[in-house]
Amino acid sequence: MFRIWAKIYRNDRIDSQTVYESERKFTYSEFFRYLSEICSSLDVPTPVLLKPHIFQYAKFNHVVFRPSDFIEKVNFQKLVLENIS
Repeated sequence: MFRIWAKIYRNDRIDSQTVYESERKFTYSEFFRYLSEICSSLDVPTPVLLKPHIFQYAKFNHVVFRPSDFIEKVNFQKLVLENIS
């Protein structure tokens, strides 16, 4: 089981958040699916996922997506995914 806390920041404050939980074992090969489901629940577009994003999540247990990581225009400062136990 694993949990990911997703937070959207607007004006340096958490505007919306959700916790993604799964009973299955966490795998990095499924990270894009987790990200897509999180973004769907937050009603925001899914960002482009690159290897540095996955490496940052693996090394620091969190990853930050800026507006430049999205193909569509977004109206928030950042999307943060954090591993919680």
